[in-house]
Amino acid sequence: MLLSCLAIVPILWLIIALTVLKMPGHKACISALVVGAIMALTLWHMPATDCLTSAIEGFAVALWPIILVIIAAIFTYNLSLKTGAMEIIKQMLTSVSADKRILILLVGWCFGGFLEGMAGFGTAIAIPASMLAGMGMNPIEACIVCMIANMFPTAFGSVGIPTVTLQAITGLHMLPLAFTTVFQMVPFMILSPFLMVIAGGGGPKALKGVVGITLVSGVSFVVPELIVSYFLGPELTVIVGCVVSLVCTFLMAKARKNKPIPAEYDMNNIVSGAIAKNEPEQSNVSGTIANTESEQSNASGAIANTESGQSKPAAMKLSVALMPFILIFVFLLLTSKLVPPINSFLSSFKSTLQISSAHGAGKISFAWINTPGVLIFIAAILGSIVQKANGKMMREAFTGTMKQMSKTIITIMAVLAVAKIMTYSGMISDMAHLFVTLTGHYYPFVAPIIAAIGAFVTGSGTNTEVLLGTLQTAAAQQIHISQYWLAAANSLGAGIGKVISPQCIATAVAAVSLVGQDSKVLRAMMKWALITLVIACLVIGFGVSLTPA
Repeated sequence: MLLSCLAIVPILWLIIALTVLKMPGHKACISALVVGAIMALTLWHMPATDCLTSAIEGFAVALWPIILVIIAAIFTYNLSLKTGAMEIIKQMLTSVSADKRILILLVGWCFGGFLEGMAGFGTAIAIPASMLAGMGMNPIEACIVCMIANMFPTAFGSVGIPTVTLQAITGLHMLPLAFTTVFQMVPFMILSPFLMVIAGGGGPKALKGVVGITLVSGVSFVVPELIVSYFLGPELTVIVGCVVSLVCTFLMAKARKNKPIPAEYDMNNIVSGAIAKNEPEQSNVSGTIANTESEQSNASGAIANTESGQSKPAAMKLSVALMPFILIFVFLLLTSKLVPPINSFLSSFKSTLQISSAHGAGKISFAWINTPGVLIFIAAILGSIVQKANGKMMREAFTGTMKQMSKTIITIMAVLAVAKIMTYSGMISDMAHLFVTLTGHYYPFVAPIIAAIGAFVTGSGTNTEVLLGTLQTAAAQQIHISQYWLAAANSLGAGIGKVISPQCIATAVAAVSLVGQDSKVLRAMMKWALITLVIACLVIGFGVSLTPA
């Protein structure tokens, strides 16, 4: 019992290091890795070789595909800044509405949902947060709204991979599992856009005048999800939902275009005010208003706005400006499981290795072509060529991205290493079984908490399904309730835990040039995560009776 209680120490230390000691994310995660490794070696008697190879496996998985796709996403954004394409996209979005709250819904909720559904692995936070910050939004607010948006689409990210994985390890039937997962998420999918507007608008008063469009944005997302999950399964669930939501939100935004916008939510006022005051924080956020300050422009990747050979925003068509993102959509769709011939062919280009020597560790596969990071890189390069970008611009965008992401890379590698050590040593399993033993028939009320802890450590919805999916179904059998209900609860809690994981926070702060300020974002995000987690525990606990055992 004592050993199981001690299993949570590395996680507690990581939280304390980030929030109380305010350590930079990369230093906090390295220290957590040291703590986790020492505990695994001494208290759990993990062989040193197993501990070392498990850490190496964590490093490898972090680099490919997770870090790869994050770098690709940030590179795409930075290159779009250099070509002037992002300015055209911003002008298009603000032409629909200059209302900060509407832009939060369009970019953070709808576009972010699309990126999660197609790519996942941090793109749904990195790219929308970069765009919102580039429009002039406070960088921490930009991170928070995109992280709130990313909580619940996570279960169906990357063309449904987390739910497909959960089904594979539990043996449950796919369609009822997918539908139960969406059914549990209905209140959260409706609530999330409201939380985003409140978080990004400075409080509940921000909802005044936009309750209708916010409600439509959530309902139009989750209703198609229910239909698709019931009839087709998890692969298209989020993709269809976000597209429908985008259309509905866009049409409502156009319909209310002539309505007056309160000054505090008018992005034109926000940006012009930042220019007039010459505020460093706002300048760091938006490279488009920092053209006279090269240091601040470097921070946001927008230094290219004054470089020779750059395309002028006014000379570029919207279709050309959107080309990298259009190609991302096309490539991810064509190479997904929705197009089996192409998917099967490209998926054959992979290597499978046994890295960790620990008991229970499986082989790790690395897809060399059919992985989101590679496809996004290709789309970004081809799209920028259409935008007449030259080799120098691409090289500078890439080197700038790598410099911007250097500490983030360390953070993610360290946290994945500690996750592997805690998993293979038995620390995670001991901790989870402790919850089952202590709670008994009240276990459904804590099931989301267990999943959230797993996702906090792994930073991945898919890894959390692998780690804890069978634990949840085994617990359901022990207390004679629906296995589908608790399996779906694992996805619900995983989405909440993922967005406060060091890996996710590192991605967010890197996207908006706040590297080293992980603790600020974590503190700002923690209250929203706790609110949704409490609600999730109540929904799962009291909703058990809705499904047969």
